[in-house]
Amino acid sequence: MSRTEVEIEPEEPGGRTSPQDDTAFFGQPKGLLTLSGLEVWERFSFLGMQAILVLYFADTLARGGLGMSAGTAASVSAAYGTLVYLVSVAGGWLADRILGSYRAVLWGGVLIACGHYAMAVPTGTMTWVGLGLISAGTGLLKPNAATMVGRLYATDDDRRDAGFALYYMAINIGAFAGPLITGWLGDHKGWHWGFSAAAIGMTLGLIQYVLGRRHLAGRGDAAEFALAPGSMRRAVRLIVAGIVVAAVTATGLALAGLLTMDRFVDLLTLVSVAAPVVYFAVMFASPRVTPEERGRLRPYIVLFLASTVFNFILFQAYSTMMLLASTNAGTTILGFDFPASWYASALGAFEVGLAPVVAALWVRMGHRQPHASHKIAAGVVLGGLSFLLLVVPTGGNGSADHLMSAWWIVGSYFLLGLGDILLETSGMSATTKLAPVAFAGQTMSLWFLSLALANGIQAQTVKLYDDVSHPAYFGVNGAIAVAAGLAVLAAGPWLRRTMHPVH
Repeated sequence: MSRTEVEIEPEEPGGRTSPQDDTAFFGQPKGLLTLSGLEVWERFSFLGMQAILVLYFADTLARGGLGMSAGTAASVSAAYGTLVYLVSVAGGWLADRILGSYRAVLWGGVLIACGHYAMAVPTGTMTWVGLGLISAGTGLLKPNAATMVGRLYATDDDRRDAGFALYYMAINIGAFAGPLITGWLGDHKGWHWGFSAAAIGMTLGLIQYVLGRRHLAGRGDAAEFALAPGSMRRAVRLIVAGIVVAAVTATGLALAGLLTMDRFVDLLTLVSVAAPVVYFAVMFASPRVTPEERGRLRPYIVLFLASTVFNFILFQAYSTMMLLASTNAGTTILGFDFPASWYASALGAFEVGLAPVVAALWVRMGHRQPHASHKIAAGVVLGGLSFLLLVVPTGGNGSADHLMSAWWIVGSYFLLGLGDILLETSGMSATTKLAPVAFAGQTMSLWFLSLALANGIQAQTVKLYDDVSHPAYFGVNGAIAVAAGLAVLAAGPWLRRTMHPVH
């Protein structure tokens, strides 16, 4: 979540209480309820859809799926994630320079809802149209909703961290509830019924967002760093023309057989690798970056790569782990039968339960708590262990009479959830503190690029899921992640020296 430090708006005409003095929502500004409610429904729809997406891709045509192989289904699902986080970089710029945060989030939500409604139509064409709309909408909504949370607080407001903790809880409530609903509908009624539930969820989120608009800081229509009118008109024309040209070109190449799904996935992977390289190169070369700031960028590269490694594992909770659960794992716990897609809800449930425990632990430890680099290293190691845990039970043949116990996958999601809490909270905080002042407003974009890179790499490696044994697949990937985490831990003394003022 972004912790962009933006000064709070003054008290509004008519004597209304400014957000700085508003304590209506558990001691927090009432606008936090509006944004948290939006995030609950956005994650409900996004992760609810993602929990069944790879299963829909891999299901047979006779059962309403797209008939892809398991490896191809996982690869396309990862490519979709790559596109979402790449677009998020543009979403932050559009909000700052053209739309403003409120309208960026609003139109992002509209695009997401339209995308889910498109996916509810049972045709392959509408599936791709829907995924494109959801990618564009999520790129607008995600970075800017988090920025709006930051605007509810003055820079020195002591409630700030607690407010973001509540916001993070909302994210995981949606992540927990979404797969339960969409998974049951997909399993009992059909995949497109599940996509319909995601559409309704996003619609509810938009309604409460608009109704709660008056509680939000920075809700004016104007962008904070808006382009001049002439420049804005030219930028809008260029953006529209670029979208039209890209769509027409892609359609023409696809019809000519030159743009296949595999080539599109490869293209996204190349972009996901090139984008952060260019981003870091620009910052290191910029004359606006001081030598001291340049020194802090070097350790941030290590943290960026650690985030990439961990999220490479985390995002497979919605791809290879879903496929594994649907074919090799039991779907009964304590006598209760459930759809395989419900495993995805375990991740959200663990994060909702563990986040306040971890936060309370850090508060209790105070200055004795581990350094941020150690927390990040521990998160990466836990991500690797979540895959290594699956090596033993996947040694069977996966037949109906030799299914692995559901508890193995539940345990894997527990390790992933704990690792995510350790890495995300520390990584996001370090991002805002290590970034050069001249690039402070773009720190969220840089963080999203680590997620895009993780998905881009995953889009290539998951193709091997069909070609190697499950123990080899999960064992090698898990071992690499553990090794990466230990490397970050070994670099701890250097990171502590160079990451000042991060503790």
